[in-house]
Amino acid sequence: MALHVPKAPGFAQMLKDGAKHFSGLEEAVFRNIRACKELSQTTRTAYGPNGMNKMVINHLEKLFVTNDAATILRELEVQHPAAKMVVMASHMQEQEVGDGTNFVLVFAGALLELAEELLRMGLSVSEVIEGYESACKKVLEILPDCVCSSAKNLHDIKEATSFIRTAVTSKQYGNEDFLANLIAQACVSIFPESGNFNVDNVRVCKILGCGVTASSMLHGMVFKKEAEGDITSVKDAKIVVYSCPFDCMVTETKGTVLINNAQELMNFSKGEEDMMEAQVKAIREAGANVVVTGGKVADMALHYANKYQLMVVRLNSKFDLRRLCKTVGAVALPKMTAPTPEEMGHCDNVYTTEVGDTQVVVFKHEKEDGAISTVVIRGSTDNLMDDIERAVDDGVNTFKVLVRDNRLIPGAGATEIELAKQLASYGESCPGLEQYAIKKFAEAFEALPRALAENTGVKANELISKLYSAHHEGNKNMGFDIEAETPAVKDMLEGGILEPYLVKHWGIKLATNAAVTVLRVDQIIMAKPAGGPKAPQDKKNFDEDD
Repeated sequence: MALHVPKAPGFAQMLKDGAKHFSGLEEAVFRNIRACKELSQTTRTAYGPNGMNKMVINHLEKLFVTNDAATILRELEVQHPAAKMVVMASHMQEQEVGDGTNFVLVFAGALLELAEELLRMGLSVSEVIEGYESACKKVLEILPDCVCSSAKNLHDIKEATSFIRTAVTSKQYGNEDFLANLIAQACVSIFPESGNFNVDNVRVCKILGCGVTASSMLHGMVFKKEAEGDITSVKDAKIVVYSCPFDCMVTETKGTVLINNAQELMNFSKGEEDMMEAQVKAIREAGANVVVTGGKVADMALHYANKYQLMVVRLNSKFDLRRLCKTVGAVALPKMTAPTPEEMGHCDNVYTTEVGDTQVVVFKHEKEDGAISTVVIRGSTDNLMDDIERAVDDGVNTFKVLVRDNRLIPGAGATEIELAKQLASYGESCPGLEQYAIKKFAEAFEALPRALAENTGVKANELISKLYSAHHEGNKNMGFDIEAETPAVKDMLEGGILEPYLVKHWGIKLATNAAVTVLRVDQIIMAKPAGGPKAPQDKKNFDEDD
């Protein structure tokens, strides 16, 4: 009988074999802080217009080249539980306002780094947390004072362009004016008077070839498909949409037909052809001249569609079908029946054209206020177009945020330094040990202009001292001038570098929550992972018989 070896007394005795357990400051808290610091260090170099790109290859071996923090984190699949909390905060920022994900990561990383210094000085975790929470509350009170202007008329393309430009600059530095104008046109054209703006109504179609400046925007939808039949262009189109295949209906029950001679065979197929022709003729007589189907198109049905001058377009995606119905005002019919006038949609122009060497079908509205607009992106590589799509996405989200709250604050580190200055003086007036945490919270704001300076290649300390001196003189809109060769400052309101108020508001809130949640953990208990022994990595056919 095997000898029973007792476990060491303590917490480990209660757990199963293979379980891990870490506790205390050194093992749990500092270890978590280190993981979050590493994560924020990774994305910090991608912050701002001069941020570096990351090359990420995900588990499906798809390549991403981007400086968009949300995409980097989504494809990295972070495993560390503490770092995951910061990633979740960043995802929440993406869902809430659609921009500022990197801000959350850099700021949360800075808060945790400074919290480590306080803990090593001898403060308790609860004092640090209390200080951070009161500092966050104070910052959100100060933030409305930093507002320097507001979006007055979002129906004006020129005004909308100036607000979207900042968000696009951080992703596509150099093409920001051109792209911001495209995005503004797309957003304004579908922004109704009622004020309900839906991000999903700005579509993106990526077509390889040419350059970024050949990108365009149109009212309606563009699909990378060819028309099925001979007719390739219809003006003043009446559109019928089917979610079923464009084919004769198959009976529910199975039937067997006994055919004795050739005449009967001829009559049988003739009957099928007549039935098909009658269906297509009925569609034509109802007034339709474009058929869009979500399934396959039968050869015979296509033959009759050509005969009756019907344009046939096939869309594989049911989401595309739904969006098209919304654009043209049609109802998707589940079986091939002749449509009523209410079920048909209308579009000014449906035509196929060639963009580069790609055939596309365009559903175009001549009038401005369509339900959906499309930005057609051109670019030399797929990766470049993906990155431009993310820039478009950020621009559209910025427009949505401004619809919700039209206040704007200065960008490029101006708001951060102003908040740091005011928070530091508030920290001086606080009694108790929380004042140290409040001052460190103010210091954490410096991480953002510092990251901008480091990525641009200028001396960060010199820049921050210049920013502080400008703000102490009362110029609260002074931020980092990225175009200058040296660490220089300029007025952000005049430079037109403005960010939506809500992006900062939510960013500060979520980063603080994430940092506090990570600090609150003082024990890590990991059960043994489920599953049996792992298969050897290097031997491919290890379980096959020799």
